[in-house]
Amino acid sequence: MASYSCYSVSFTAQSFNPNKPLAPPPNQLSRFSSCQSKLPLLSLHLSRNRSRNRFSKSKASPGLLVAASAEKAEPLRIMISGAPASGKGTQCELITKKYDLVHVAAGDLLRAEVASGTENGKRAKEFMEKGQLVPNEIVVMMVKDRLSQQDSEEKGWLLDGYPRSQSQATALKSFGFDPDIFILLEVPEEILVERVVGRRLDPVTGKIYHLKYSPPETEEIAARLTQRFDDTEEKVKLRLVTHNSNVEDVLSMYGDITVKLDGSQPKLEVFSQIDSILSELLEKKVAALGPVAA
Repeated sequence: MASYSCYSVSFTAQSFNPNKPLAPPPNQLSRFSSCQSKLPLLSLHLSRNRSRNRFSKSKASPGLLVAASAEKAEPLRIMISGAPASGKGTQCELITKKYDLVHVAAGDLLRAEVASGTENGKRAKEFMEKGQLVPNEIVVMMVKDRLSQQDSEEKGWLLDGYPRSQSQATALKSFGFDPDIFILLEVPEEILVERVVGRRLDPVTGKIYHLKYSPPETEEIAARLTQRFDDTEEKVKLRLVTHNSNVEDVLSMYGDITVKLDGSQPKLEVFSQIDSILSELLEKKVAALGPVAA
């Protein structure tokens, strides 16, 4: 196989005899003035990885060259929200693995910046040491800085559980961070309570178990499991009231791009729906570039 490069787009040519060049069919010549050598005629189509504008051979008629714009399609920008135990963490893991997005969770980001001693981290630490909540403007700046980094701009991002209020959403919008889609996982309250109350943590491995849905493998592990202080029915119901109130405020900003999914379904069924939606979004982004006739 021979490889050629033209206008920063990679092509793969069929094997051919250099002593017997292929004669192009009439009226189907492809001209690329910047190429230094003649290219054998190719039959190409967009690959499945549309976001990277790659090409592979198709079964189209020989001599037909279909080229996509050298401009790269915009990456995905996703926000996802869900109540405690809605399965949001699992879906974030599946999404980032499939689409190679930068996963940004405000809580993780806050802890990382404090540990790294960044300017925002130092400011946040002052409030945390006093037992106070970190002001919204500090967290917003942390999120802004993370979404502005090169990997987020090039690969796209998945913003996990943020924004949580209309003011946070407004601030992100003012910085130019508009999502393509806002995914909301909805689960009935009784199921959420059952999921939370039965949740247990293995302090040795950090693995999360559930007494009913994902029990520990051995009695030894079961004996050392612990329960979070707020994983009680009373406390989870209070957290759900706060979550529901916050979600309503945020939806007022993203109502036209919100997709609500039943998070009580098996995790792979939920992801199948998300995957279908995101694949369609990518197709539209690539189609918006339009083909460039040779």
